[in-house]
Amino acid sequence: MLRDVQIPVLRGLLTPREATEWKQDVFITAEAGPLLRSLLDGDLEAVLLSPQVLDLLGGDGGCGDGESIEAYLERRLLVYLSDAAEDGKAEREVAVMVLAVACLHLFAQSNWTGPPVSVHVPDLLPQTLVSSFSQPQTLTEALHRSLLLDGESVYSLVENPFLLLLARVILLNCSSKMDSLQLLPWWTLRYLNLHQQILEERSPQLLSLAHSSMEKVLRCEALFSDKCQRSLAIQFHLECVYTNLTYYQYGPAKEHIQKAQELSGLEISMTGAMGKRTRFQQNFLAQLILEVKRKEDSLAPAECDGEVSPSPAPTPPSSLPKDLDLGDDTVLNQINLAEPDQYQLPDLSAEEQAVILGVCTDFQKNNPVHKLTEEELLAFTSCILSQPKFWAVEVAALCLRTKLEKGSSRRVERAMMQTQTIADHFVDKSCPVTERLKVFYCCQAPPRWAVQKQLASLLTDLGCTSSALLIYEKLELWEDAVICYERMGQHGKAEEILRRELEKKETPSLYCLLGDVLRDHQYYDRAWELSGRRSARSMRSKALLHLYHKEFQQCVDCFEESLRINTMQLGVWFSLGCAYIALEGYEGAAKAFQRCVGLEPDNAEAWNNLSTAYIRLQQKNKAFRTLQEALKCNYEHWQIWENFIVVSVDIGEFAEAIKAYHRLMELREKFKDVQVLEILVRAVTENLRDSHGEQAASLRPGLQKLLGHVTSRHTSDARLWRLYALLYGNGAGAGHEDNEKALQFLSKAHRCEVQTSGWEKDPAIFKEVIKRAVEMGNVTISCSREKSNPQEVLPMLSSTRLSLRSLATKAKQMHTDVATGEVHEDLRDGVTELEQLIAELQEMSGALRSQSE
Repeated sequence: MLRDVQIPVLRGLLTPREATEWKQDVFITAEAGPLLRSLLDGDLEAVLLSPQVLDLLGGDGGCGDGESIEAYLERRLLVYLSDAAEDGKAEREVAVMVLAVACLHLFAQSNWTGPPVSVHVPDLLPQTLVSSFSQPQTLTEALHRSLLLDGESVYSLVENPFLLLLARVILLNCSSKMDSLQLLPWWTLRYLNLHQQILEERSPQLLSLAHSSMEKVLRCEALFSDKCQRSLAIQFHLECVYTNLTYYQYGPAKEHIQKAQELSGLEISMTGAMGKRTRFQQNFLAQLILEVKRKEDSLAPAECDGEVSPSPAPTPPSSLPKDLDLGDDTVLNQINLAEPDQYQLPDLSAEEQAVILGVCTDFQKNNPVHKLTEEELLAFTSCILSQPKFWAVEVAALCLRTKLEKGSSRRVERAMMQTQTIADHFVDKSCPVTERLKVFYCCQAPPRWAVQKQLASLLTDLGCTSSALLIYEKLELWEDAVICYERMGQHGKAEEILRRELEKKETPSLYCLLGDVLRDHQYYDRAWELSGRRSARSMRSKALLHLYHKEFQQCVDCFEESLRINTMQLGVWFSLGCAYIALEGYEGAAKAFQRCVGLEPDNAEAWNNLSTAYIRLQQKNKAFRTLQEALKCNYEHWQIWENFIVVSVDIGEFAEAIKAYHRLMELREKFKDVQVLEILVRAVTENLRDSHGEQAASLRPGLQKLLGHVTSRHTSDARLWRLYALLYGNGAGAGHEDNEKALQFLSKAHRCEVQTSGWEKDPAIFKEVIKRAVEMGNVTISCSREKSNPQEVLPMLSSTRLSLRSLATKAKQMHTDVATGEVHEDLRDGVTELEQLIAELQEMSGALRSQSE
């Protein structure tokens, strides 16, 4: 019976057969029956105000001295569960579960879905407990303190926090007394998700509890093996997706979204379709759209005992937030497809729409912020919004679309108006909460203050800073309000408003903000003491101020203290790593950046900095692997590619270095690194072994192609031409064609050298130029001997002879001693050798001319 109760409660609706059976068996039970009827009818307040719940919470009116609200609730609930007779134990457990579910739904209604609901806490608790709080505000503060976790405070204007606390006590503190309810951990997971969304930062405690809850639910094989419960299984996997994404667990999230999509039987893919996007477009062009199809074996809904597997019925479109038209004079409201029937969407159920939204969210989290990514996400939202059916799906999709449209001048006005429409709909009573809660927990619709904050952000982007400021002040989002004042140039006003709020009530977060404005450590210290040394935010802000003043050791100490309280602060791990690098504490930096990429695997900068730490620790193989990860996250970051190419040649990954050089030339037109090319040419010409034990000579064709690419961009660098010649054997190769190419490149290198200014004044440089010119002359002679056609050889000999003669003449002009009439002693032998080569070339030319005559 217990499992039969749990499934419909999770589902939120009864099948016709269940409705008949429950009237006869379940609703008539003394304690759980009325509560279950009220819950499934959507009368959530009736559950909370029922006689048995009021008696449970109010009790005999007694409470211990100094007993907290949480401790009192736990004591009352444990007594209620323990005092039951054996035959009534199960019923009481169900009654308590229903109370927890009603609390969660009411809390979600108060802060996420609307319409607003008011719960008067003093009416639910004994007067002796309530009287210990002198004012209603004191009671609210006590509730907030009970919900504070890992040094992260609760949003100050969260409505009805008592409901979340009561749900927490039931689902966590009293769960040991409710073992028979195997699916209770699912409600725990839902509680954890809501609790996390009202905290400033992610909580490690909640993450640990979430993992435990997911594991317990997954053990309920009957739920996941029964095709009749396929819809519920899809919802669970989607909830796991959002939970994992919240805590940067991208791998597990991917597994759950794949499982949800597999269960739904949907095939979701991006495709191109001919269509028009603007009003004046004459021709159909390829447009990006989302194609959704059902697999053949999933077309028919599952049947269970003659009934179709239950799924929520669609909400009337008139009860949903209005999807506003674009109203632009050029861009169409939606793409006008040439063949719309070909891409017709199936009639999607609630779970199927939620799956598409989940795939969209997973795609967004796993791809970089880029124009193409935005277009793909807009294809997702267009698909979902084409079938307005369910409140939670609709709101989540509309909010995502407004975020994507705020960067478009033609769409930003619609984005602002749409956000305002969603915010206004919170208080609209035309859509009952039962409709709003359909698939709510597997859609991650934003809380009301997040929607209003998004509206304020849009207003700020449009330059309406004063209007945005009013919203931030109303929401008590003081950090954003301070930023608005700073933008408006009213620095004194920012301090004034914070001091005014501190006079009303001293809080650690307000002192931290005052410290941010005044850049003064004393306010962070005050916040730290006020929080009982539990404010991760105060130590985080204090550390950032030390970092600003380049006081790195104090900065590290404060960051470490903040992370001791809450280990899930992504930005803090990154900043800690940077501070360690500044202190040359590379082991500490490596640990910090390891934690950073563990929390956010697609953080390219963190991977790059981790590789820097490994390089300094002489762990270059690890550095190479971390740079590969960095490039997966950001393929366009040329600084990462530069680090990658240096590490690649250091550890002998020559093939990767060649690929990296090509990529750097794509990213930076003038990129050039002669040192890297020298190492690569040496590796190939000397046939060194790479990091895998393979001979580098096999890379010769690829390196030749690279140097061809490089020399086409940098035609005047003699070093590059010499390396190119060396790659072809420097004229001493076995192949006639290679030797000719080497001569060609040596000639170009010589021309580049003699065309640079000022080289001829330094005898040492002049000596090197003569040495290389002699090599070119010798290669010319060897190449000419390999040719049989005088018409091909004569131009080669003449060109080299002219170059050598010009060099010899310049040596005599620039470096002849006026007194003795002799060439500088450093150049004397070189000039003599040049003259001998010139004579030999002259002699060969004469012989070839006489042959041809």
